[in-house]
Amino acid sequence: MTTENVAGAAQPASEHGITTGEYITHHLHHNASHLQNGPIDFSVIHYDTILWSVLLAAITSIILIAAARRVTTGVPGRFQGFVEMIVEMVEDQSKAIVHGNRGFIAPLALTVFLWVVLMNSMDFLPVDLFATIFRALGIHNAEGHEPFFRVVPTADLNGTMVMSLVVLFFMLYYNIKIKGVGGFVHELFCAPFGAHPALWPANFGLNLIEFAAKTVSLAMRLFGNMFAGELIFLLIALLGAQWVGFTTQSVLLSGLHIFAGSIWAVFHILIVLLQAFIFMMLTLVYLGQAHEGH
Repeated sequence: MTTENVAGAAQPASEHGITTGEYITHHLHHNASHLQNGPIDFSVIHYDTILWSVLLAAITSIILIAAARRVTTGVPGRFQGFVEMIVEMVEDQSKAIVHGNRGFIAPLALTVFLWVVLMNSMDFLPVDLFATIFRALGIHNAEGHEPFFRVVPTADLNGTMVMSLVVLFFMLYYNIKIKGVGGFVHELFCAPFGAHPALWPANFGLNLIEFAAKTVSLAMRLFGNMFAGELIFLLIALLGAQWVGFTTQSVLLSGLHIFAGSIWAVFHILIVLLQAFIFMMLTLVYLGQAHEGH
């Protein structure tokens, strides 16, 4: 996301005569089944989020399968060494957090980490890459613009919320598996304040709030960081869209575009990896808490 965005960002604004606000709004719309009605509309399907989530999940599986098939007992190659380093990191974290059978949890955490890294990394593609491709192919919507198409699944709250709901499912599953149905229900109504019947409503309410807060915060944290990163890339790209020739203002803005884009891209590498690591760690923490009682 550096000089490639200068031409890409400038072209839509000049060719179609759209404003800066319209440009950003266009890039923040999903390729959806229909327009959303109200703040919450469960009937809307974001095709771009589903497409890239499934595609990157398949790539993650291919990487892990390829690494497993290439394992050797001798000196590992670069690819095997890289994968082994990630596997050891995840295994160490899962061993320290989850006190129980990690036969499924550790591979789950590894898959989640790699998958989220790949989804976050889509933010490094030039913001107008697919708009340029659609324009070259003559694909446009009813308004004559390039179709709405976002490529960062984790910048969509719907995508991160579904991932969090899957983590919630496993939290409930391991709570019941480890403690039994009776033990889990007893904990819901008797922790943290005690087993007195008068405290059951308060205990149950707090436990429901805890599960809901874990789920929502897990989704919102990843979504918020990736959405903000995507928005900043768009704002930086617009600096290059101000090019009108070799004038002082155009040269300064384009230079600022290249400088700011490069700095933000380098910084964003840390955000991409850190957010994937945090999502993986919180998944391990929540599943580890399911193995323990209050």
